[in-house]
Amino acid sequence: MMGIRTNVDRFNIISMGKKIGRANSVLSRQTQWRLFRGALFVMDIIMIVAAFRLAYFFRFEVPFSFFDPTAAIDPVYYRNLVYVASILWIVIFAFNGLYNPQNLLGGTREYSMIFRSSTEGFLAVVIFGFLIPDLLIARGWLLMTWGFTFILASFGRFLMRRAVYVLRKYGFFLTPAIIVGANQEGRWLAEQLLSWETSGLHLVGFVDKKEPVTTPLFHNLVCLGSVDQLGEIIERYQIGEVILASSAISTRDYLLEIFKRYGVSDKVNLRLSSGLYEIITTGLTVNEFAYVPLVYVNKVRLTGSDEMLKLVLDMFITIPALILLSPVLLVIALLIKLSSPGPIVHKRRVMGLNGKQFYALKFRTMVVNGDEVLAKHPELKAELEANHKLKNDPRVTKIGAFLRKFSLDELLQLINVLKREMSLVGPRMISPEEVAMYKQFDMNLLTVRPGITGLWQVSGRSDITYDERVRLDMYYIRNWSIWLDLQLLFQTIPAVLKGRGAY
Repeated sequence: MMGIRTNVDRFNIISMGKKIGRANSVLSRQTQWRLFRGALFVMDIIMIVAAFRLAYFFRFEVPFSFFDPTAAIDPVYYRNLVYVASILWIVIFAFNGLYNPQNLLGGTREYSMIFRSSTEGFLAVVIFGFLIPDLLIARGWLLMTWGFTFILASFGRFLMRRAVYVLRKYGFFLTPAIIVGANQEGRWLAEQLLSWETSGLHLVGFVDKKEPVTTPLFHNLVCLGSVDQLGEIIERYQIGEVILASSAISTRDYLLEIFKRYGVSDKVNLRLSSGLYEIITTGLTVNEFAYVPLVYVNKVRLTGSDEMLKLVLDMFITIPALILLSPVLLVIALLIKLSSPGPIVHKRRVMGLNGKQFYALKFRTMVVNGDEVLAKHPELKAELEANHKLKNDPRVTKIGAFLRKFSLDELLQLINVLKREMSLVGPRMISPEEVAMYKQFDMNLLTVRPGITGLWQVSGRSDITYDERVRLDMYYIRNWSIWLDLQLLFQTIPAVLKGRGAY
């Protein structure tokens, strides 16, 4: 069965390779990106002008009482101002790298850059208004312009991103890539790249002198040849990205030789994996001692302003939510008490920040004699030990099934957030027994607080495999930003309402 799957997967790689070839025969990769950047430029102009016009509408055409209705309005003056300010915004976008392919289509970083650029544009206009007395600008209009430019420009780029994701199914905007090194680190890299379908990289295979050519090594990937044949492999497969698994390169001289040959090439991008830092990604700082730069590994992932931003977001939502939801919590408690004997609250011992254990609070959703019930179903007990989840759990009460479906049983964890044991968004909480299942990533998992919701919540909840949950948790930890938290909070609402994967 494994051989059949490998053959099917290998066929899919060849099929996608042919699609990329056809796409590149229609438009070269460079032309595809030039057209995309041009379309992005046009979309930004449309959205920025729309933002200015929308701000004008709400400031001057809608009779809001908090705006001065007697303020002089010169439509021609503001129209000319829009033209100048739009150019300023686009220049700032370009200056901040928002048309650089390396900053596009890559998670929430692009949206963070849009926010920073919109803020810089806003501040630039404020400074010009201070330096040029004749430049009179309504403050309400300017403030709304700042907000609307961020929202509309982000929305425009969201639409462009979705269009690119569709085109990638047909071979466009995909770059063939190889991994130099088929050791454990190389296979970890391959697993992550294969799992992230929107990465824009089409992984062709490995290059490794120790593995026989064409032998399936990992999932659907084979060894394409030895490191000595790297140039020939790049030409044959039209490779655009060469990823070096640093721990697979045995000698420094050989690594330097690869960098000399391809480090400045305009045909391929050469990337070096972080080696050990791929596992220890808590955040690194470089300090000099006696003029020697030494890398310091942070004990926690979030520090300084990042930690403060996350704290503000948690408290800003948690405190009002607890107040507003208190009647709902009371009703749930009564239903649990009336429907089955036992306590209302279940306390689960889980792992917290830096390995400190705490009790995560949940409304009880199971019968109190759950162990006895499960003992009657040995096959379910084995499934629970393997996945730490049961799709059809006989221990769950009727009220409990409803609470789980819509994640209402987890509302009490807002108290854990208030106590700073958890965060609204974070990795999935795990018990001490589950730490070993994170293998080499366990040290990463405990560098941030577990979350009530996270990538695992919006990606299928309990329907996804345990390995997939680990991968999603690691992606969140490596790529955390306040924008990612906000995105996941917004995505949690429809995910919970659908009730998919909740059990």
